[in-house]
Amino acid sequence: MIVVTGATGKFGSIVIEDLLARGVPAGEIVAAVRSPEKAAGFAERGVQVRRADYTEPESLVAAFAGADKVLFVSGSEPGHRADGHRNVVAAARTAGVGQIVYTSLLNLETGQLTLADDHKMTEALILESGIPFVFLRNGFYFDLYSDNIGPALEHGALVDASSDGRLSLSTRVEFANAAAAVLATEGHDNKVYELGGDHSFSLPELAEEVSRQTGRTIAYRNLTPGEYTEMLVGFGLPRPLAEIYADTRVGTERGDLFTTSDDLSRLLGRPTTTLADAVAAKLKELG
Repeated sequence: MIVVTGATGKFGSIVIEDLLARGVPAGEIVAAVRSPEKAAGFAERGVQVRRADYTEPESLVAAFAGADKVLFVSGSEPGHRADGHRNVVAAARTAGVGQIVYTSLLNLETGQLTLADDHKMTEALILESGIPFVFLRNGFYFDLYSDNIGPALEHGALVDASSDGRLSLSTRVEFANAAAAVLATEGHDNKVYELGGDHSFSLPELAEEVSRQTGRTIAYRNLTPGEYTEMLVGFGLPRPLAEIYADTRVGTERGDLFTTSDDLSRLLGRPTTTLADAVAAKLKELG
């Protein structure tokens, strides 16, 4: 049995759809969610739905009962994940889970991102548990950056603080497809996968690609980390979160989100999405 946590989230729901498409019987998939009513669509298709809340250890033990594999999707609040993650690992051990597949962070051992702290702690807990593991060290989603294309078209500039640092981005769908591939196949015990797109690029190159495809001049404007933090605070983000995001930009310039690993395309069995294709898809979405 395969348990997918965060199953109604964007990532988890893609994983379950992929597992079903691969022919994994619906009855052998568990959608572990905080609000079971939100997973009614999966239940109607025969997927088991179990309540699981990272803040409630007893719910996790029940959700993981009988699991051969658990996809442990990391919590969604950077800097506030430690307690919940401890609960997940402890529950997996109590329930006798056969394997934990954890969504971690690219270059965890060499990078210096503040965002990495929770992931380092979680990987250590999993190792200490003795449960067979797979660490999916995901790079950032292209989706996180493509949302800035609309404002860039409106203002004539892509504003960020990553200088000319290179990013090995891929789409959320591709990272989720890779997770499903690991869950649906064997031979991954105690493997660490560094997952990033095949085609790295800088944000100035993203601006150039948007310019090329739209026929408009989109400049790249680079802010200092402090200026970037204040911009995000001005948009309504809490300052601690804005500072974490600004730190990822410093890390980008340092190379923390760049990889030459081909693990992602090997798990997918195909090349990852190119910058040109990703920009074209976003422009089509924007109309």
